[in-house]
Amino acid sequence: MDVTLHLAQDPEADALLGRSPLAALVGMLLDQQVPMEWAFKGPRTIADRLGTDDLDAHDIAAQDPDAFAALLSEKPAVHRYPGSMAKRIQQLCQYLVEHYDGEAELVWKGVDDGRELLRRLQELPGFGKQKAQIFLALLGKQLGVRPRGWREAAGAYGEPDSFRSVADITGPESLTKVRAHKQEMKAAAKAAKASRA
Repeated sequence: MDVTLHLAQDPEADALLGRSPLAALVGMLLDQQVPMEWAFKGPRTIADRLGTDDLDAHDIAAQDPDAFAALLSEKPAVHRYPGSMAKRIQQLCQYLVEHYDGEAELVWKGVDDGRELLRRLQELPGFGKQKAQIFLALLGKQLGVRPRGWREAAGAYGEPDSFRSVADITGPESLTKVRAHKQEMKAAAKAAKASRA
């Protein structure tokens, strides 16, 4: 895996996301309740604070939980909820060590069916169906991982030429379109909730 992603809108952070399967998974895990760029910059920040060029699942899984939480809490914090996210990242890494020998890429490498890949992604700690579908769409649209039926398994996120999620961000212009789509969805959900009240 060595592509150029533009999710963090930061060259060093994006370079790590493009070459490191674990960094991409961690960025996706962090992508909740914070701006997308902040979430996807997180893996680079964690690597820098660990004094390394990449993330290693074995190393992160073995970290002292309090020390790892403190590392994520340093200013600027990696996430709005650094303590709980530190725990989730360690759970993800422990799962990868137990099931994939610590190699994040083995989650998708050699999988030839989109539904099977979606199932594997949903089994990852912190990955519900929506997050798994978005990551599957990212794999297919930008990372060249396209098992049979991947678009269908990714649902609406797999649609070509859409601007629904991080899977569709290829630069500042598409980021603006994705952000606008998310705001429309929030407004629609708020209006639907208000009409039921």
